[in-house]
Amino acid sequence: MKLLIIAGPPSAGKTTVARQIIKQYLPDTRICYLKIDVVRAFEDIELAEEFHIPTKKVYSGDVCPDHVGILVLSDAITWAEQEKADILIVESAGLCLRCSPFLTQSLGIVVVSAIAGIHTPFKMSAMLGLSDIAVVTHTDLISQAEKEVFRERICEVNNSLDIIETNAIQGTGLRYLFRAIENQEPVQDPGSITLLGAPPLGVCTICVGKREIGWQNHFGMIRSLDNPDFSFRGD
Repeated sequence: MKLLIIAGPPSAGKTTVARQIIKQYLPDTRICYLKIDVVRAFEDIELAEEFHIPTKKVYSGDVCPDHVGILVLSDAITWAEQEKADILIVESAGLCLRCSPFLTQSLGIVVVSAIAGIHTPFKMSAMLGLSDIAVVTHTDLISQAEKEVFRERICEVNNSLDIIETNAIQGTGLRYLFRAIENQEPVQDPGSITLLGAPPLGVCTICVGKREIGWQNHFGMIRSLDNPDFSFRGD
């Protein structure tokens, strides 16, 4: 079974890219789809109704959705194997641009909208730096000059990244993505899958509900206004 991880900011077109992948490989390929979101998601229902494929979703609630995705992934692989899937598509909520959900033994696809602004690649360097392919959507809504600048910004973050420009609704240019999926090796040993990068530091009392403002009232990873460096303050 091949494992595809789709990540990127909200409204970049992640589900549309997933839909194009499903359309490309059905009915000859068995596909499962997992959606990770925070409080509400409907993509799993829509794709199940449209393509009659097995789908699941997980809500993260008060926890980072990318972290929850990692926690449930082993179970998701077991579920997809029980469904005799050839491809498991995992779509991240994409709310934290510092996190990178990309894994070993998988194809990491980052989806970014060309209309999000030319500095967007710098703001999501963790995702771009560890992904295999960048799918740039909404390219029909910008000029050729803007496309070239956007592509250059991506290359400044990761100059070895394969970049695919598309109007994802119509699927233009996605044949290069399909070729990468066809060349992707199946998962060999699910038990040895790991994150490609180190997750961000997230040890703080704000995460567990402490509401006072000011670093003086908190423990864990803290910083002040004029100090750019974080430090650890014990309880």
